[in-house]
Amino acid sequence: MDFQLLINAIEIDWSKIAPESYLRSIPVLKDLNGLAFHKSVTFFTGENGSGKSTLLEAIAVAAGYNPEGGTRNYLFSTYDSHSELYRAIRLIRGARRPNWGYFLRAESFYNVATKEEEYGRLARRGGLHLHEKSHGESFLELAHNQFDGGGLYLLDEPEAALSPQKQLTLLLEIDRCAKRGAQFIIATHSPILTALPGAEIWSFDEGHIHPCAYEETGSYRVTELFINRREQVLRHLLEE
Repeated sequence: MDFQLLINAIEIDWSKIAPESYLRSIPVLKDLNGLAFHKSVTFFTGENGSGKSTLLEAIAVAAGYNPEGGTRNYLFSTYDSHSELYRAIRLIRGARRPNWGYFLRAESFYNVATKEEEYGRLARRGGLHLHEKSHGESFLELAHNQFDGGGLYLLDEPEAALSPQKQLTLLLEIDRCAKRGAQFIIATHSPILTALPGAEIWSFDEGHIHPCAYEETGSYRVTELFINRREQVLRHLLEE
């Protein structure tokens, strides 16, 4: 059973986006005026360039998180690459307020890990020493230390650093926190993570955002096809 959500929906005011903005050329986003959330865990799936990470990032920044990742207390920037979409997003919040939260993105994780250690030293608590571990191990340690019940967590392609086995570990961590009142919004290509029972899946394929069953996601269909018909798929690809 889902707890009362921290974010019930988003609304997008396109009058706050410049007429010449590239955002208006992204098929999935250009006609999107809002999106409702119904579950404690929501997945954004779709091909590269479909707009899922752009929307997730805008939601995170609109919620007060640093564009490169971290908590709402992270105040650093190594390269401003986020879009103006966050200016047009209005969050429809639930009655509950998050007691914690984190924006975790694969592409800027190194910068966040560096700041995590720096902030730990400044607070004289030692930090997590994430650079002393492998990328995947440090990613999971950060998740284990930062995720908790009652928090809002936005994850952008968290599977990028993780083996299939470690993706299962992350799935368990997400499920544990969601059952304690946390809310997750996750952009992913992983057929392992999106298998989480009871999660909501929004597909960004086919030019519009639409609800999608697990077995209908592109990542599941491609993975299933390859595993079950590997020789035929490889022969077809390599002979062309």
